[in-house]
Amino acid sequence: MLERDYLMRLVREFGEALALLMNKKVKEQSEEIRSMYDLYVGPYDFYHTAAIEDVMESFEQFPVDERLQRMEMLAELYYVEGGLKSGPVRRMLLDKSLALFTFIDSHDKTYSMERIAKITELKKML
Repeated sequence: MLERDYLMRLVREFGEALALLMNKKVKEQSEEIRSMYDLYVGPYDFYHTAAIEDVMESFEQFPVDERLQRMEMLAELYYVEGGLKSGPVRRMLLDKSLALFTFIDSHDKTYSMERIAKITELKKML
């Protein structure tokens, strides 16, 4: 029960931090995104450059009941950061975001209209 409460608090905190991030200037957003990777999922340098297969494998470090939520946090970070970038980096980040959201959607027992909307939007963007 304590672990579930911790995870729910962490997800809520992440959502609040992401909402605050969206109200900042682009330069500040880039700096803050980097710290959010480190705080919520793991090292920015790894997640920013790793292939999606390695990213998926990295989630084995988290307890099973946390994995999908952590993946969703990372998918959101990729989505937001991809919106700030251009060229091949943008494409790479949005591809990773789509892959994670799609995986989560097929494995999560909770239906999310927001997730479906993001998947649809990402497919249109790519």
